[in-house]
Amino acid sequence: QVQLVESGGGLVQAGGSLTLSCAASGRTFSNYAMGWFRQGPGKEREFVSAISGSGVGTIYADSVKGRFTISRVIARNTVYLQMNSLKPADTAVYYCAQSGGVRVTANPADFGSWGQGTQVTVSS
Repeated sequence: QVQLVESGGGLVQAGGSLTLSCAASGRTFSNYAMGWFRQGPGKEREFVSAISGSGVGTIYADSVKGRFTISRVIARNTVYLQMNSLKPADTAVYYCAQSGGVRVTANPADFGSWGQGTQVTVSS
């Protein structure tokens, strides 16, 4: 059974930085792409970023491109989301997800396992 546990959320001022972590267990980490999604107040869940099983391939939503960086450390079974130049619009619950395959994807339907989420609040 796959388990995903996010950490690193919190309250930060606009312009600040946070790094989210997601520890995965339950199956061979490098065989599956990982992703981050978020859901802001009153909004639909949206794609943020994803990384391939090997860590070579990455994709980002236009809204975070140039500010967020996704990475993974296979030996630690952990994926990270480094978030810089945060804006109030980035306020959301951030979810880690694991896809069913190794290729990077932004389609939430490709992700079968989800974490509980971690709150990120950016104050103006």
